[in-house]
Amino acid sequence: MSQIVGGCLCGSIRYTCEADPMMMAMCHCKNCQKQTSSAFSVLVAVPKGALKIEGSLSAFNDQGTSGQAVIRKFCGKCGSPILSEVEAMPTMDFLKAGTLDDTSWLKPNAQLWCDSAQSWLTLDSDIAQIAQNPPMD
Repeated sequence: MSQIVGGCLCGSIRYTCEADPMMMAMCHCKNCQKQTSSAFSVLVAVPKGALKIEGSLSAFNDQGTSGQAVIRKFCGKCGSPILSEVEAMPTMDFLKAGTLDDTSWLKPNAQLWCDSAQSWLTLDSDIAQIAQNPPMD
């Protein structure tokens, strides 16, 4: 995989990542639905520390159902969600795939929090479906 590049709607935030994705997933949790104003969030997990970010991110301190912190970072000018830092998964940063410059390579391999997926949405049976929190090793 070559470099991952993206940014926000207004261009104030730009990022690059040289590391390969650790996971690509669709999250159906209620908080991702609210943050994206959509049925789910498409995420690209990259190793913590691999992102190089230009610009200043704003943050919203959220809480997952585990009670652990989820820090949702976004552009303070245009509001584009950029990434989430999940305390329960400290080795990864979760990029919001809608901010990628090129999505031609993107292929989610998991669906998370399927128990809270919108009832009108048909889930792809070819992609792993996890009812709630993904299993932790």
